[in-house]
Amino acid sequence: MIQIQHTLLSDEIFEEQFICDLCKCKGECCVEGESGAPITKEEFQDIESILPKIWNDLSPKAQEVINKQGIAYTDYDGELVTSLVNGNECVFTYFDADGVCKCAIDNAYREGRISVRKPVSCHLYPIRLTEYNDFTAVNYHRWSICKPAVKLGRKEGVPLYRFLREPLIRKFGEEWYHEVCEAAGLLKKEE
Repeated sequence: MIQIQHTLLSDEIFEEQFICDLCKCKGECCVEGESGAPITKEEFQDIESILPKIWNDLSPKAQEVINKQGIAYTDYDGELVTSLVNGNECVFTYFDADGVCKCAIDNAYREGRISVRKPVSCHLYPIRLTEYNDFTAVNYHRWSICKPAVKLGRKEGVPLYRFLREPLIRKFGEEWYHEVCEAAGLLKKEE
């Protein structure tokens, strides 16, 4: 574990190489799993505020779920998570012409229709955060559906922390990320 400011990072953040390969995995991380994507209360409010702007991007089944239970629920761990369609895909997913699962929030953001980004837990995946009283644990969530991403990352030589530069900066800031890069350099020298 490496401590950077108020975070503890697992060694895998530096060691594992990773580049999402949507052509191979088809965005399965937005479909499979035990519950929806973790969101904060602020993200809940932000998504509620832009819901009318993305409503027509959502599937009829997703609209039905949202009408019945809302955009999120509290899961068995006590976390606020996005609602699911048939216990599977997030209500904010859609499938493109190639059958790749994508995020309607992210798509609308990239098109400039909304200023709200997808939840940071989605943006950071496969990094998962666990909040403790004195620090945040930053861990790599190893999942078999991400094998193509690991393979591509190793082929291209891109460490996980580099692949997730943008969402890590979004969550923790430029200074924190700069310290992560410095730590990675020191770890490389030790090899």
